Amino acid sequence: MRLLILFLLTMALCPAFAVSSSFAPPSGKTLLLVGQDRDTIARYVRATGSVPGGTMVYTSIQEMKGLDEANEYGAGPENGKALLRSYPNSVIQVGLYMVNGLGDTVAGTYDANLKKLARWIKKADRPVYLRIGYEFDLPLNHYDPYQYIQAYRYVVDFLRQEGVRNAAYVWHTYCADSPGKQWMDWYPGDDYVDWFGVSLFSTGQIPMASNFLQLAREHGKPFMICESTPQGMYTIRGKISYLSHICQFVKDQNVEAFCYIDTNWDNQQMWAGQSWGDARIEKYPEVKDFWLKEIDQDRYLKSSPDLFQSLGWEHSNRKKGRFLFFF
Repeated sequence: MRLLILFLLTMALCPAFAVSSSFAPPSGKTLLLVGQDRDTIARYVRATGSVPGGTMVYTSIQEMKGLDEANEYGAGPENGKALLRSYPNSVIQVGLYMVNGLGDTVAGTYDANLKKLARWIKKADRPVYLRIGYEFDLPLNHYDPYQYIQAYRYVVDFLRQEGVRNAAYVWHTYCADSPGKQWMDWYPGDDYVDWFGVSLFSTGQIPMASNFLQLAREHGKPFMICESTPQGMYTIRGKISYLSHICQFVKDQNVEAFCYIDTNWDNQQMWAGQSWGDARIEKYPEVKDFWLKEIDQDRYLKSSPDLFQSLGWEHSNRKKGRFLFFF
């Protein structure tokens, strides 16, 4: 009896308690997120009148900027705090850049930054989907598989020890061939990975994404399209075709989360001259009409007061003064 009382008191006093560590949506539902910077997201919401179920922000293990304050990497302003404040009923997805930082992470060099990240996630008081060293197999990232696994595990262990309970950890491939290597060479293990995720910048990646999704199912993990945009697509017909194929993939494969990057790539310093194109949904009426009809379907989870609870998370302020019983 004493142990039961102690357990209930612990749950009542704990800042947050999650039923599920993955925060996956109910079966047949897809969590819709839009990114990937503060201004882009704000323009999307104003133009479409639709608040997505989640937003996106980026930071780095070396600096941990863009969470509590605005930061500019040349791809629009990153400001996690502003996103949390502006969209109180939306989750957030965080891309943690770790290029050239794997060894120093394991050595403890960035522990102060990880403490900052832990505080920020806990304060967010909502599901946070953390992509640790995103696009682990992108050749430009030069992630050694062994070092990557060690660094990934270090980050997860550190955050867990700091009492973070509202984070789901995403293992994210860039979804293209990596000569001489296999995806599982970088796999941190089932105990450390909550989601499998991919980048989808062209419809030609869908067959490989399907293979990665099958791997996710074999490991009992939900699947996320972590980054998507019609790269290099400059025609209206091409943009709609891209969206149509991706959305069909979402429905056919019961994809649990879909993150779309709604930005004018060619107008951003980091991407200028690389022919990424203008992926803004709101730019062209035909594209906007297609998109709004698509996301109006019951499948897609957007911002709502009940969203977090449907994902297995309950606001800490809702739990004050009462006990939660789980059987």
